[in-house]
Amino acid sequence: MHIIALLTFSYFLGALPFGLWIAWKVKGLDIRTVGSGNIGSTNVGRICGRTAGTGVMILDVAKGYLPPVIGGAMGLPSHWLILSAMLAIIGHNFSIFLRFQGGKGIATSAGALLGISFPVGLLAAGLFCGEILLFRYVSVGSLLAAVALPFGMMHFYPGDRYRLAFSIAACIMAFYKHRANVVRLFKGTEPRVVFGRKSVEQSLDTADSATAVQGSIEDA
Repeated sequence: MHIIALLTFSYFLGALPFGLWIAWKVKGLDIRTVGSGNIGSTNVGRICGRTAGTGVMILDVAKGYLPPVIGGAMGLPSHWLILSAMLAIIGHNFSIFLRFQGGKGIATSAGALLGISFPVGLLAAGLFCGEILLFRYVSVGSLLAAVALPFGMMHFYPGDRYRLAFSIAACIMAFYKHRANVVRLFKGTEPRVVFGRKSVEQSLDTADSATAVQGSIEDA
């Protein structure tokens, strides 16, 4: 019963669309209809402000982090903790509250990684942040971190097939959810992060703003 309760809790916690709710509370709008249409922290931050975006990021990370930590406190074996983390990501990406639509799962995956394999989580976060600082592509940073997951698991947890399976599944899911970004990267139309307070206004005021907004930065 404890295992079933944890797994059920993990999915439904992951499925909570905090980005949608916070955007509605702050701006009174459906975040799925503006910007990139994504419910993640980047789109919320661009449309509703940095504070709202940061709040969404913290909550989305917590969705992935809490299930394995709670499972660990219950004394469950590691494979159940890993499954609970994966269900939280699946819940975020395919939310029952959004007709099985959702975000891209990067923030929730980061939280899940920190919960089940802290060193690999730090590695992925470092790669993501480094790419953003150097090249300013959120999508590339997300995919770079995703590709690093299996290698990180093999290095820090050699022989742990459950963690390796988790990392491979998370990587595949990240690429699936970012498939539109990959197409734009090959076309050279993927937008970069614009640092500064006027980034949103500048994006909206350009002549090709419709294209820029439709293909704007999408995260978790």
